[in-house]
Amino acid sequence: MHPVLSRNLFFVKEHVGIFKAANNYDILDPETNEIILECREEKLGFFTKLLRFTDYKRMTPFHVEIKTPDGKTIINVKRGVSFFRSHVKVFDENDQLVGGFKQKFFSIGGKFNVLDDQDQPVCMLKGKWTGWDFRFLAGDVEYAHVSKKWSGIGKELFTSADNYILEISEDLPADHPARLLIMAAVMCIDMVLKE
Repeated sequence: MHPVLSRNLFFVKEHVGIFKAANNYDILDPETNEIILECREEKLGFFTKLLRFTDYKRMTPFHVEIKTPDGKTIINVKRGVSFFRSHVKVFDENDQLVGGFKQKFFSIGGKFNVLDDQDQPVCMLKGKWTGWDFRFLAGDVEYAHVSKKWSGIGKELFTSADNYILEISEDLPADHPARLLIMAAVMCIDMVLKE
């Protein structure tokens, strides 16, 4: 696992765009505003791009790559076409399956199970439907918390720009594989639950 994932605080900033098919984010150190990771969705097919502007957007496949600023891929997140609920797969820097997540049926506010490479639960992502507040929970233990940071009413109203703070618990060991899955899941909240 890449050492940057041992951090506990990340600021995720979506690229601003009025008519955009791809989801692209910069992940910054909140204290220095230095870009520490880049999340890009570059491998979109022509028909997927077209469908992103329709009501079928939530069903479209995606392939998100999380890279260091120098271009080294550390996480790949992939989903095929989704009809009823999402099943997303997460791969590490060596393109080895490390786990994924499955969306829960009929969840208010949004939930999905975060799974290891054997499809065993690692934790659950739970959200509140009244706002932008998500928690990664393993039973009663909170692994991480994601909250939305507003960048101004005008900017939010006229674009799809979302900014998040991801705070991973200091109690979660720096080399715990859940860190990789949590980072991958945060990049997919918008595409799986909020579109």
